[in-house]
Amino acid sequence: MQRTFKYRLYPNRQQRETLAAQLDLCRELYNAALQERMESYKTTGKGVTWLQQQAQLPAIKEVRPEFKSVHAHTLQAVLIRLNRSFQNFFRRVQKNETPGFPRFKGRNRFNSLVFTPAAFQVQGNHVAISKVGNIKIKMHRRLPEKHGTLFLKQICGSWYACFSCDVAPQVFPPSTREIGVDVGLDSFAVLSDGTPIKNPRWYRKAQAKLRKAQRRVARRKKGSQRRRKAVAMLQKIHEHVANQRRDFQHKEACKLVQRYGVIAVEDLTVKGLAGGMLAKSVHDAGWGGFLQILAYKAESAGRKLFAVDPRGTSQTCVCGAKVPKRLSDSEHVCTACGLLASRDHVSAQVILQRARTVPSSANVGAVMPCVA
Repeated sequence: MQRTFKYRLYPNRQQRETLAAQLDLCRELYNAALQERMESYKTTGKGVTWLQQQAQLPAIKEVRPEFKSVHAHTLQAVLIRLNRSFQNFFRRVQKNETPGFPRFKGRNRFNSLVFTPAAFQVQGNHVAISKVGNIKIKMHRRLPEKHGTLFLKQICGSWYACFSCDVAPQVFPPSTREIGVDVGLDSFAVLSDGTPIKNPRWYRKAQAKLRKAQRRVARRKKGSQRRRKAVAMLQKIHEHVANQRRDFQHKEACKLVQRYGVIAVEDLTVKGLAGGMLAKSVHDAGWGGFLQILAYKAESAGRKLFAVDPRGTSQTCVCGAKVPKRLSDSEHVCTACGLLASRDHVSAQVILQRARTVPSSANVGAVMPCVA
């Protein structure tokens, strides 16, 4: 299965300038190719394929010698990226979705370079990239010997190397234990055995720093160098919060996958939940990202992950009786069976009950929506 391994790069000044120049050239090629496609359709009624545009690259290099400083496969990847944008556009049109026509890329909207395995080589704590140089890399974890495409990404002024690798599934010891997971805001999640997972609230904790950084941006004159520096500082704070949240989600998902053979969650529409008065708290919790991480880790480990219908999980008792609650009610009191427990704990138990209604022949590792 395909996995991406991400590492921090530490290019020197000359290498940073080279990467920045290559980004500008690739962005220019992307915009020129998009312009050619649009003009061709307006004049002839037919588009231009990416293979036709690729055939023009040698002539472009003769007219613009600076394009010779970019690896040929990297330039081809730019045209493939544009072609994929058009494919996604036509697919959305056919499905009557919001199309989103491919648009021209500004300086802040094009931040990645693609290199095939023939264009780079990992050598200890350095990665040698064709026409860029030997860049220092932080190998914080072992990289598989067989790796495919390399993506260089610039995020908030820092460079990262993302290797696409084929890896074998990570198999944990067999487990017959089952668990239901109810995500929330007071606690990040409560398990069906009553174990709470603390909500770290990374965004809330960073709000004081964000407030100062946002005020600094507001005071700067638009278009000035000082404003660009202030924006970069603000972006770094947001990136740090996102990294903290992602690290927390990976660790908690890994714990669940290691311990339990069957995991039940709610099939939530997080986008809809994030539109009300609790939007900031919902975004801070990051339920959507956590469920995605949990899904692929469960698939890789051969665990069963079930996504059940979330309707009524907090308004139902384990015995099946309806127990209406308001959003402010944190306790579950059932008059039918006399159960008195935490609202989230009972919801997690109901989620696990609904997952048990799925046939035992369901595919292992897949996320299987089911209706109780």
